[in-house]
Amino acid sequence: MTSDSTTASSPYLQAYVWIWLPHSIAPVVAGVLSRDGNQLVFNYGRSYLARADAIAIYAPELPLQAGAIRLLSGLAMPSCLRDASPDAWGRRVLINRKCGRMGTDAAGAELEELTYLLESGSDRIGALDFQLSATGYAPRKAQQASLEDLMTAADKVGRGLPLSAELDAALLHGTSLGGARPKVLIQDGNRTYIAKFSASNDLYNVVKAEFIAMRLAAKVGLDVASVQLTSALGKDVLLIERFDRQRHEAGWCRRAVVSALTMLELDEMMAAYASYEKLAEIIRHRFTEPRATLRELFSRIVFNILCGNTDDHARNHAAFWDGHHLALTPAYDICPQSRAGQEASQAMLICGPDRRSQIATCIATAPNFLLRTEDAVSIVNTQVQLIEREWNSVCLEANLSQVDRHYFWRRQFLNPFAFYGAPQEIRIPRG
Repeated sequence: MTSDSTTASSPYLQAYVWIWLPHSIAPVVAGVLSRDGNQLVFNYGRSYLARADAIAIYAPELPLQAGAIRLLSGLAMPSCLRDASPDAWGRRVLINRKCGRMGTDAAGAELEELTYLLESGSDRIGALDFQLSATGYAPRKAQQASLEDLMTAADKVGRGLPLSAELDAALLHGTSLGGARPKVLIQDGNRTYIAKFSASNDLYNVVKAEFIAMRLAAKVGLDVASVQLTSALGKDVLLIERFDRQRHEAGWCRRAVVSALTMLELDEMMAAYASYEKLAEIIRHRFTEPRATLRELFSRIVFNILCGNTDDHARNHAAFWDGHHLALTPAYDICPQSRAGQEASQAMLICGPDRRSQIATCIATAPNFLLRTEDAVSIVNTQVQLIEREWNSVCLEANLSQVDRHYFWRRQFLNPFAFYGAPQEIRIPRG
């Protein structure tokens, strides 16, 4: 929060936390999050603790125990609950709704965290929701709206224009999502999607850039969320299939998810200290199939560097949590970032204090991922080869113009800076 920001007072003193237990289609109340000075503190409910099937919301932070649970050092609220709170885009929509401040005028406004939790949409990432009641669950649902209407609403918020009551209600559904870009939730039969839109201030086709990166990530062998391109009002829309929802005959189950920021025991103010080495250590001790997971995460770091995605912060990595074990979710939010020059750094530290977007940095940290140097080199070379081989076909799939192809190629994708100082065994791209 900037020093000139203003925080609107909140009428809320607490929020009841509801959870979908594994394989359940209905939530149960787990406990209460209460204001304690400038902090929010969580207590499990006695009825929840008495359940035979109760699981910790996230055991390293909120173990199953009675009484107020002490916050981890430096945190103002449990990070595993903050994971379910709106992020930049959702907060902007709610500020618009609550304060009547829109567009750039919303930049200095803030709401209290309980307001974000209790007034955002209920279909949030993971398996949690927040309610005023401990006895009756009443989801905050969206009004039905077309993709065109939702895009119009998102564009109006971005440009600081007022919304009709109908569009305002329809846009509420996506306010619980993370990330900074305009987005909404949609359902199509037995699948649910996050729809990402263009923003009015985009300097290049960000939607197609993310589509291309995600498709190439799948082609080089990474486990990534499924994506497709569509359009509305003549503009591109990226549809990302949700991996935290499972359809059963009786209804939808929700899978619990925790971010790497939570696993690293950090919050947004401390995100600059997030380290891939520390995350690798957590994987070795807490994850199922740690060796395969370490190889996957290392491969994602390499791909982020090769495609120019420097927005790999710790909320853009996550794991499923089943009450006992962690397992890496499919990759998401792999989006090449605007780049004027060549030098670049990743959002997370890669090797010690080094976060440079270079293959040499990855090779140096390979032992932390239980990889031999030759294995790390092979991962890099395979990705470079497949990116070169699949580039044209993926660009055709995206119907990407020649102008945008030239803009992305060797600037975001396979930027020469990534290969400076790399071992001689590394494949250097042609052209």
